[in-house]
Amino acid sequence: VNIAYITIFVECPTKIFWRCSQSVLSSEKKNTNGTFTGDGYTSLSIIYIVFSAANWIAPPIVAVLGPKFTMFVGSILYFVFILSFLKPMVWALYLGSVLVGIGAAILWTAQGNFLTINSDSDTVSRNSGIFWALLQCSLLFGNIYSYFVLKGSTDITDDERTKLFIGLSGAALLGVLCFLFLRKPVSTDTENLVNLSPSDQSERESPLQTIKRAFHLLRTKEIMLLSLAIAYTGIELTFFSGVYGTCISNTPQFGDNAKGLIGISGMFIGVGEILGGAAFGLMGKRTNKYGRDPIVLLGYLAHMAAFFLIFMNIPNGSPQDNTDSATYMTPSQYVAVFSSFLLGFGDSSFNTQLYSILGFMFPEDSSPAFALFKFVQSIAAAAAFYYSEALLLYYQLLILTVLGAIGTLAFCVVEWGVSRAYRMGYQSI
Repeated sequence: VNIAYITIFVECPTKIFWRCSQSVLSSEKKNTNGTFTGDGYTSLSIIYIVFSAANWIAPPIVAVLGPKFTMFVGSILYFVFILSFLKPMVWALYLGSVLVGIGAAILWTAQGNFLTINSDSDTVSRNSGIFWALLQCSLLFGNIYSYFVLKGSTDITDDERTKLFIGLSGAALLGVLCFLFLRKPVSTDTENLVNLSPSDQSERESPLQTIKRAFHLLRTKEIMLLSLAIAYTGIELTFFSGVYGTCISNTPQFGDNAKGLIGISGMFIGVGEILGGAAFGLMGKRTNKYGRDPIVLLGYLAHMAAFFLIFMNIPNGSPQDNTDSATYMTPSQYVAVFSSFLLGFGDSSFNTQLYSILGFMFPEDSSPAFALFKFVQSIAAAAAFYYSEALLLYYQLLILTVLGAIGTLAFCVVEWGVSRAYRMGYQSI
């Protein structure tokens, strides 16, 4: 729980940047008469390319430093990235994108390891849900703040940008410092621990051995199948964290409130994430009674409903520029916000169950398993941010629909195999 509270402050600024990056940077281009040439989609592509590559070095870093200090180092890189937006410069934007990609890789891998070593087979699902619900509070609080800063703005001025990022930098700094106060995991009951402590692992394995374990896991059938579901979460993460907010802000039918609606949309994504995390965490024993696959199926259905509503409600050309092209219904702010809620709820369904199944299947390989999770997810996200610059909205929704079906089926196949082995009394993986 403590790690989730702290991560709220660290993740909040970057999630707000992802939601409104293209709008912030497009406004900066106008404010500087075109002398600033940085691009939000390009920045996000760099972040996820570096993120994916850095995941291979994250497990040995966690093994050497331990999860606590790895999270501290990663959060510092987040903080530096957010500071760069107080005075946007092209070189700082792209250098910061590289740094935050590295920081994200080691931070998320350490978080997964920290969660696993503080859980056992009976509590990993509950703890995954609680962690995810509290983590997503960053979306709620950050977007409330951004809404009141940007409300009524058609273009984001220097003063509004400065106010926004001073507040977010302060939140990030608080999170950085709080990581130092996390306690070391202690257990006197070795039978209930699902993983070795970081100190024990570092004594037994070298960084090279940790990387070799990651490659070994990558070749297993279970990870290959789960990678399809993980890749889908990367594609839909790109959509709701970067593309959908831009689509809303580029829909002139929403009036002068279009920029501020980015914040409202983000709030409801956060509400969906929190509700899903709480339902599948705090009530995990009930919701997991019939396995993880019904929850993933529920998330898939929520996403399909969201994609259909967005298809009907948002102009096709909105990912690239302001457009008042025809839609299949009169664009409605309420439908846009409800779609945001469905996107968040569905994302929570997928991610909580992926965290749960990885922690359950690979208790003694948690660092490599979660590094692979983020590697596959970030590769998919980087690809999605790259094509988001060129593809119209309807093509992006088609990709999401097809990959969502494939990923859901792949997850269910793995879950059925795990459940069958567990019932027969075999040790998983």
